[in-house]
This record gives sequence, C-alpha cells and structure tokens, in this order.
Amino acid sequence: MIRYLYGDQLSNFPALARSMFEDRADQFKTRLGWEVTVNADGQERDEYDDLNPLYVIWEKANGLHGGSMRFLPTTGRTMVNEHFLNLTDGVAFQSPLIWECTRFCLARETEPGTAAALMLAGGEIMQGFGVQHFVGVFDARMVRIYNRIGAAPEVLGTQGEGRQAISVGLWEFSEAAQKQVSRVAGVPLHASRCWFDAAFGDVVPQPDVSAA
Repeated sequence: MIRYLYGDQLSNFPALARSMFEDRADQFKTRLGWEVTVNADGQERDEYDDLNPLYVIWEKANGLHGGSMRFLPTTGRTMVNEHFLNLTDGVAFQSPLIWECTRFCLARETEPGTAAALMLAGGEIMQGFGVQHFVGVFDARMVRIYNRIGAAPEVLGTQGEGRQAISVGLWEFSEAAQKQVSRVAGVPLHASRCWFDAAFGDVVPQPDVSAA
C-alpha cells in the first residue's frame, strides 16, 4: 500500500522509515556510486530531509519500505534550485503550482509495479493539492523506467552521456496517463484514491476521479 507521510510523521512508523533510509543508502551509494552521505546507522539522509518534506512510500506487506519519493514545494528550498541550475539555463522553479520530486528509490526486493504505484501516487498529489507540475533530477537508468510505466517527463536539460547522464525533467498530469500508470501498477484508481483520502481526506478538497 501507499503511505503519505511528512517528515515529522516518520517516527510513527519507525521500521518503515528506517528501511527507507537504508534502501536509499543501498541504491544511491552502493549500487549507483553517488557521492551521498551515509550515517553510522547505514542510512542515507541529506539536508532536504530536514525540511519536513512529504514522502510517498510503498509499504510492503511486512511493513518495510518497497519504494519511495520525496516532495517539496518550490516556494521553499529545493535541490534543483540549489544544485542543478546549470541544467536549466539558470532558470529557477518557484511556484506554488510546481513541486520538486527527488530521491526516487526502489528496494532490491520489491513487488512488480512499485515504481508505477509511486508515480500513480504522484498523480494523486497533483490532483489533491492543485499542483500542475513536478520538477526533478533523474539519472539515465530512470528513463527506461519512466517510459515503461507511461510517466515520461519533458526533459529540460541534460549533463553527461550514456549511463552517466543526469537530467532535469518536468512532469504534468493527464487522466490518460493516470489510467495507463494504474494498469502498469496493478492498482485500481479507486484504491489509489482511498490511500490518498486516508492521509488527506479531511485536509484538502478532492475532485472526482473516474472509476478504474
């Protein structure tokens, strides 16, 4: 299932949070060789985790992390604005209608469809919070994943070539893409909406969504 948790709510789900940061260390440091900081507990965290971001987490049946993404509004500090303006010709993103999505992580042993389920949850955020676009930095391996699940971004700029390429992309929402991602994820639209409502139903207004 999908959980939507702000940073200050992670302590309510200690095993889920611990395994998310451990899987981030495994993916970004061990497998990809990124220059990220891993603490003494074997967890990857950065300065943006201290800003109370919204995490979208696929929770496996055993209560542990299967995959996740991190969201921050661009009205505040973001990774793309502070570290990757060279990929956007110096253009910063600062709008309540644009949120940043970073740290897309998949656990080694996760269910098929996890990546698509996370992207489906991203669509729920767009609808529920009135967000028009996500902006994010991604590496070359993610291009195949995004294309496979039907959630490819508009590429705004790229640095490097081949497997070393890093890009900034912009995502938008469409009902056709939502239905495609739902099919790939194996998650009906009504189930996706129920998970969102469980977290935010009393907080943000919900538009109608066609049944899956």
